[in-house]
Amino acid sequence: MKTTARVLALIGAAMIVALGLSACGGMSKDAVVSVGGDEINKSEFEHLLPIAASQSQSAGGASAVPDPPDFKKCVAAAKKAAPKPTKGQPRPTDATYLSQCKTQYKTLTDQIMQYLIRAAWIQGEAADRDIKVSDRDVKKQFDKDRKQSFPTVKAYNEFLKSSGYTTEDLLYQVKSRLLSEKIQKEVLKGQDKASDAEITAYYNKNKKNFSQPATRSMLVVMTKTKAQAEKAKAELVAGAKWGTVAKKYSIDVTSKANGGKLENVPEGQQEPTLDKATFKAKKNVITGPIKTQFGYYVFKVTKTTKATQQELKEVKDTVKQTLISEKQQKAMQNFSKEFEKKWKARTECAKDYVTEQCKNAPKTKTNTTTTVQQPAE
Repeated sequence: MKTTARVLALIGAAMIVALGLSACGGMSKDAVVSVGGDEINKSEFEHLLPIAASQSQSAGGASAVPDPPDFKKCVAAAKKAAPKPTKGQPRPTDATYLSQCKTQYKTLTDQIMQYLIRAAWIQGEAADRDIKVSDRDVKKQFDKDRKQSFPTVKAYNEFLKSSGYTTEDLLYQVKSRLLSEKIQKEVLKGQDKASDAEITAYYNKNKKNFSQPATRSMLVVMTKTKAQAEKAKAELVAGAKWGTVAKKYSIDVTSKANGGKLENVPEGQQEPTLDKATFKAKKNVITGPIKTQFGYYVFKVTKTTKATQQELKEVKDTVKQTLISEKQQKAMQNFSKEFEKKWKARTECAKDYVTEQCKNAPKTKTNTTTTVQQPAE
């Protein structure tokens, strides 16, 4: 079965599961996390573990589902799959394989828990905002995605068998995606407009972004010493070809390889002393030597273009779209920050399942941002 981008869009980069949430007064022994008082049970975590392990295996991880606390099966599988060490190199010890299995299990646990928590956050945020999607709409979108991702029913069934996912998993992922889209739409409501006053103010503040600087095309020779520059200039004045003189004297690799040519150099892009001199020089006049921090220049301007400034009426649509984009980005950034803060405060994880999204996670120096956006199709 050929896996396409549509498959990735359907199942997402994260683990997929139909969450089994149940209201409770305190976290029970069978729960891995409580989000706002609703629990996610270990059975949901255990459903995802072999799927995640299989994906880890295809990416070079251990070849068995990690089996805490002793990881005997994982260690045995890792030893069996390990390549024979090169001559003179010792075989890895059981302790090494055990450490690898523990690391893999921790990585898988973090991946699964982060998805379970994020999915619960999306569901909770939608409930807080009274946002809903019907089962009919979910099924309609699911059928569309499935037909685009799999050419036949047989191909789809083979995918389920090989991946470990269930149709319920995929239906829930579609529901989560649709809820996310509705939440985002609500967050961005009213952020798709920009007034004439806002457009004018933005244009005036950012005029330079709508202009093209003056440019110069020139022929140059750069030397280490003033004496060499004088010799080069004398030969040029006497009629020698610029490319020949540049090849003989120039230490500037770029222009030397091109016969001494520098094309369409914007004002302000060169060494300051040279920049000032070239934009003051007359066209087709051999000028120099000019002393710079890099050496001595002899040059001749061969082409000049004036700076141009686009008027507001020419760029009004561009400015409007830029403003709208900035407004929407800011709205989403503000929402994401509050979303993370709000739901992390409502999320408590069981001891062996703590990840950075849990309020009882160890404090770290850096904070991550969780959004409600789903993988794009």
